Amino acid sequence: MLLLMIVGLISGVLGGAGFGGGTILIPLLTWIFSFEQKTAQLMNLLSFIVMSIFAIFLHVKNKIIDIKVALFCALGGVVTSLIFSLFIKNIDSKILKILFASFLVILGVFQLFLYIKKQKQKTLDIRKKL
Repeated sequence: MLLLMIVGLISGVLGGAGFGGGTILIPLLTWIFSFEQKTAQLMNLLSFIVMSIFAIFLHVKNKIIDIKVALFCALGGVVTSLIFSLFIKNIDSKILKILFASFLVILGVFQLFLYIKKQKQKTLDIRKKL
């Protein structure tokens, strides 16, 4: 139980920082606790609901959220989540692991390219100032 709470804490820190707690929670639940991929993803969804309620409250209180934009994003997310949750029961956990791992790799490569692009832009800006 303590280890599960630590995993949840790490996930909460990452989720609260905007990194997506599921990127750490799902792998830890499948690797350390040997949960099936589907079960780990569902537990991630449940914990996300609870964590997001508190995060939304704080962000609205601090006036750092555009509610109109957030509602449009949520609408798209709800519709697609409902559709894909119907298909998930028919997908093997091994395939879900591969899809999730692929998503993480693609996300990592994308972030790397964004970082490289920013560094190049900083270098160009410095050269222009000189």
